Amino acid sequence: MPRFFISGGSSVAGGVAFIAGEDAAHARVLRLHIGDRVIVCDGNGQDHHCSVTRISPDMVEAEVLETRSCPAEPSVRVTVMAGLPKGDKAEYIIQKCTECGASEILFFPSHRCVMKLDRGAGEKKLSRWQRIAEEAAKQSGRGVIPRVGLLGGLDEAFNTAAATDLPLFLYETGERETLKEAVESAGAIRTAAIITGPEGGFEGFEAELAAMMKLRVCSMGPRIFRCETAPVAALSALMYATDNL
Repeated sequence: MPRFFISGGSSVAGGVAFIAGEDAAHARVLRLHIGDRVIVCDGNGQDHHCSVTRISPDMVEAEVLETRSCPAEPSVRVTVMAGLPKGDKAEYIIQKCTECGASEILFFPSHRCVMKLDRGAGEKKLSRWQRIAEEAAKQSGRGVIPRVGLLGGLDEAFNTAAATDLPLFLYETGERETLKEAVESAGAIRTAAIITGPEGGFEGFEAELAAMMKLRVCSMGPRIFRCETAPVAALSALMYATDNL
């Protein structure tokens, strides 16, 4: 069933969903007809199940038949924070983490980051990245579009993670607990954060700072993951452990 989010002029009022802007153009591409069923999401986890009642060149109207919580939304709100990677790896992270259930996907510069973004380039990237998150949310049946953002540095990532019930810092060497141990010992949680590094991983002092900030410094086992694979694998493991996969 086609899925639209309330954005870009689309709205729901008085039991009617109004699909406008780019979504209306997409509806024409889908060749919707009167009576076809669509889902209009409010972006906060509520799905409006609708029947199309009117189609015009710049607007599709649909009667709201039922509103219910989106079943695809996980019970744990997870913020994924990744060291800013090169090339199009960030796009892969955004797409796959959206599919796996992330609520936020944030990127940060760290000591070994090769990729650098000035303000103008960062704004362009964010606009594209947010569109990728929206498309992935539609494709995977999500009721929320994850927020994609850029942090100023690793200190912001640490502070964001520390405010959650389970702040996970993934590190490849030294004394660590396993990801499984960290998740199982946390018990029932409502929020979590996953921090992974860029190409080349983290420096030792960055892991020490994470431990000082009371983050759970974790191993993902004997294998070394690529920077674009680690956040997806860790998020999948967390979703499985919390009965969200």
